[in-house]
Amino acid sequence: MDWLEALLPALAATTQLVWLVPLLPLLAAAAIVAGLLLRRFNGDAGEPLIAAMASAGALAALLLLLVFDLAALGGAAFEPLVFGEWLRIGAIPVRLSFVLDAYSLPAATMVALVTWLALRFSATYLHRESGFPRFFLGMCLFLAGMLLIVLSANAVLAFVGWELAGISSWLLIAYNWERPLATGNALFVFLASRVGDAGFVLGIGLAVWSAGTVEWVWLAGDGSMATVTARLLAAGFVLAALVKSAQLPFTPWIARALEGPTPSSAVFYGSLMVHAGVYLLCRLQGLLLQVPDLLALLAVVGLTTALYGGLCALVQSDVKSALIFSVVAQVGLMFFCCGLGLFWLAAVYSGLHAAWRAYQFLLAPAYMHLVRRPARPLPRWLAAQRWCYTAVLQRFWIEALANSLLTRPTLALGRDVRALDERFIDPLVGAPRDDEPVLGADASDQLIRGHGLAGRALFAFANRLQRLESRLLLSGDGALSRALRRCVGYADAIESLLEQPRYLMLMVMATLVVIL
Repeated sequence: MDWLEALLPALAATTQLVWLVPLLPLLAAAAIVAGLLLRRFNGDAGEPLIAAMASAGALAALLLLLVFDLAALGGAAFEPLVFGEWLRIGAIPVRLSFVLDAYSLPAATMVALVTWLALRFSATYLHRESGFPRFFLGMCLFLAGMLLIVLSANAVLAFVGWELAGISSWLLIAYNWERPLATGNALFVFLASRVGDAGFVLGIGLAVWSAGTVEWVWLAGDGSMATVTARLLAAGFVLAALVKSAQLPFTPWIARALEGPTPSSAVFYGSLMVHAGVYLLCRLQGLLLQVPDLLALLAVVGLTTALYGGLCALVQSDVKSALIFSVVAQVGLMFFCCGLGLFWLAAVYSGLHAAWRAYQFLLAPAYMHLVRRPARPLPRWLAAQRWCYTAVLQRFWIEALANSLLTRPTLALGRDVRALDERFIDPLVGAPRDDEPVLGADASDQLIRGHGLAGRALFAFANRLQRLESRLLLSGDGALSRALRRCVGYADAIESLLEQPRYLMLMVMATLVVIL
């Protein structure tokens, strides 16, 4: 390993380029957007270029991370890297800071590797899909968001990546936006994610108020923080982790998220984004160890979710649903490990599980052709317990409850807002209503007549102007009419003179004199 020791100073110096790691996928996304706006990607001919740009961004980030890994294997010690201040919350500075340690480096390398492989797989899998550019754009945004989550050294920068990953997930769930089922599932996932985002924002606010910093290394604390303060601070981040990793009672969203293409399901919910909550808990282990009751809650929730996911996976009839409930069960065991204080075991478990599930999800479309034997029957004990089988088949009615608490109130609110807009706002601004009868043969005549309060007021004002115009300009031999006719006569005389060649040349020469 002498060569590694010789290269160690140069490798360690490259860590100053860590800001490039999340930026490279963003640049690939920007290039895709620019090509779409300039109409450079038309039809099948543009697909290879789109896939190449997205894959190049992921591969470049992966290679840069491998250089950092070599430096870490050589014994280089990395301090948090700060590249200036980009935001200030009151008197608290928010720095553009990154961390390269035993948690972030393996996680970032795994994220870049799995995403790059999924992008290479998707270039063929989504060939001739109408949303081909949208898919690769969403994947680039997701990669940038996940890299920000695992590499950022403060909570605010991690929240930016948290939101970027969530938005790209929502966009790809609604990939087939013309299908009501896809848009409905995307809405459900979006609403569920907002609950976790609220917890993350709450955690940031409490960190600013109680700890006076948003840096992870200081939020973990040294044990001197008051128990009540530590409990309130950790509660927001724990809520965000529970929602992001689809733990009970927030599990229902992950089954609906499978509506997106299989490669995005493999990356988002099978291997990477579903483990973001586990990573967040590992990052805050110093803080959580000060709050034993929250650790006990994590252990109970994790074990319950593992049991729930394992039971639901037994009754699924398609491979993707069976895999996703198996994922839920395994991530529940990771939360159970965190609740026991075994954060290092949860981190290793999440890395191995991410690699295995990515392989399984990407292979899922071929399972139907590879597996020749019939599906495994239900276990005898579950088939014998009719009430238990019914409850598992209905997923313990948690999804119906979540639909009643999230989707239905939101849709009802949207209908109420639309009704308010149609009944009150449209008449005030003069917009025509859909249920208003058209009196004339042409709909444009109806628009000219004016609609609502504003429309009728404008129509009355136009009528007054027309009467004034008719009275002053078009009525007989008034003084104003004679003056206007006299001005028109003068203008006609000047125009006739300018049409003659000698006066035209005189005007051209005068213009040149003024310019020179």
